[in-house]
Amino acid sequence: MKIFAIGQNYIEHNKELNSKNPTEPVVFMKPDTAALKNNKPFFIPDFSSELHYETELIIRFNRIGKNIDTRFSHRYFAEIGLGVDFTARDLQRKLKAEGKPWEVCKAFDNSAVIGNFLAVDSLTDIQNIEFRLDLNGKTVQNGNSSDMIFPIHELVSYVSRFFTIKIGDILFTGTPVGVGSVSIGDHLEGYIFDIKMFDFYVK
Repeated sequence: MKIFAIGQNYIEHNKELNSKNPTEPVVFMKPDTAALKNNKPFFIPDFSSELHYETELIIRFNRIGKNIDTRFSHRYFAEIGLGVDFTARDLQRKLKAEGKPWEVCKAFDNSAVIGNFLAVDSLTDIQNIEFRLDLNGKTVQNGNSSDMIFPIHELVSYVSRFFTIKIGDILFTGTPVGVGSVSIGDHLEGYIFDIKMFDFYVK
């Protein structure tokens, strides 16, 4: 399983991190060891003192594809879910300032929380999906896929230009404004509309 992820795909999130809006999708990858499933707890690693949550809509691919035309990208996935892209923000700032790759701040073990999935057919419009993250019972992120700079179908097509998509691969589609840090004991609950998609603790 490969985990693709998209950065800087929401204008307001880019503003909060003082990042420019990209002219084409920003793609990075996480290894399969980054996957954290079944509401297992997230353990804060010892190499960072500033771990941020980034709640994102995710899709799971169900066909093999390469150089997929945007018009046909809907054929390659049938499920949309919710996940968290954990980021070691202190390491990211340091690496970006030095012009170095930043896999260690994004792709470390258990950094990709993969929640439950909903059938695409159960959703009226995949570019109008409301989602949110509650931290200790308080909503800290609200997002809607209508605010994406690059829509989901465009992301599928773009990623497939460079990488062969295989069955079971996951695509994180970017996070909205409201990212923040987590601490030991925090309780994270994620929702698509009012359907709970994940529920786990930080340890």
